[in-house]
Amino acid sequence: VRITNKDVINQLTFSQLSGDRVVASAYGHELPRYGVSVGLNNYAAAYCTGLLLARRHLKALGMDEKYEGNTENPGENFEYEEEDLEFEGGRRPFKASLDIGLKRTVTGASIFAAMKGACDGGLFIPHGKECTRFAGYVGGKFNPAMLKDYILGGHVCDYMEKLKKEDPVKYGKQFKRFIEAKITGDDLEEIYLNAHKKIRANPDRVKPEPKQEGFKHYVDKKRQRKLTNKQRKDRAAAKKARLLQELEKMRSESKEE
Repeated sequence: VRITNKDVINQLTFSQLSGDRVVASAYGHELPRYGVSVGLNNYAAAYCTGLLLARRHLKALGMDEKYEGNTENPGENFEYEEEDLEFEGGRRPFKASLDIGLKRTVTGASIFAAMKGACDGGLFIPHGKECTRFAGYVGGKFNPAMLKDYILGGHVCDYMEKLKKEDPVKYGKQFKRFIEAKITGDDLEEIYLNAHKKIRANPDRVKPEPKQEGFKHYVDKKRQRKLTNKQRKDRAAAKKARLLQELEKMRSESKEE
């Protein structure tokens, strides 16, 4: 799981001698297909991308109907029973391990929302029953209601209402895209619940439209290109000569006065 300033990246990979191989992926910028048009890298969006990754991969393996994951309360911790992990029942759940890179494992981090979404989507990702890293773990106790509130964007709704009252100017800047899309804090829960349903109904990837004939990428011709060593030295010498010339001119003008 990797989270950038504008996107959430979820990938299932395994190692080979030739390098890592990606077998499935889901990204935050895919969420507008499911009705989430803004806030594509927050806690709720990270959960959606994890859910999308799990449902997409299990469907590709033909295991989506057997392992549906958590379809009831997203705030509750979901784990497979021991009998589900045995060979006797046929194919076992698809097991994966969480890789967070250099991200700090603080409680409430969005990377764990992506893991929660993948677990609820049907993947088997061992993470313990204590849920110490999920939003909602406060004072040594896990609160499923608080986690559900985060997954459905409740914390964003509360902050929107608070900022709207305290600083309308800052609210207009920070939530500009929400205002343009005519999305209020009260709409978020319904938006994310509908997104969860749509992801489960159709997690397939949409192929990008082919480029039009004659399409060319935009190239900024005014962009400064990297100079050679000789060009840098010549430019520095020219600047030095110009500065010396201006300094000499100032000295001559001061003498005349």
